Amino acid sequence: MRIVAVAAGALFDAAGAVLVAERPPGKPLAGLWEFPGGKIEATETAEAALRRELEEELGIHIADVQPLAAIDHAYPDFHLHMQLFAVRAWTGMPHGRQGQPLRWVAVDRLAALAMPPADYPLIPAITDFVNRNFPARHVSNG
Repeated sequence: MRIVAVAAGALFDAAGAVLVAERPPGKPLAGLWEFPGGKIEATETAEAALRRELEEELGIHIADVQPLAAIDHAYPDFHLHMQLFAVRAWTGMPHGRQGQPLRWVAVDRLAALAMPPADYPLIPAITDFVNRNFPARHVSNG
């Protein structure tokens, strides 16, 4: 089975909300919300791939990055290995450079989003990170 390695970023705002992007029409899993990122090229490290992908997708240059979690997920036609990084500092304003909608979501609302199956197992690591790093964490209003 083909293995696809990806790097994704959990970008946190000042209150601990997380940025998610909607997968565009015409791509697999279109319409689902995901953590921004993309494939790791053969000559790249995961962090280098994340830096490249977030510049391409969101128009930002990330500054403060740390590994957060890694998962493996078997899809019907490939095996996904995803490395997730916490991103707390960047330059530029995140915007969907490929037309994809973006939204900031409170961690307690992530599980309610329609997401690719591989993204759900990352939610506990994100929640733990927010609980440890954002004393006045972002909680939804319902």
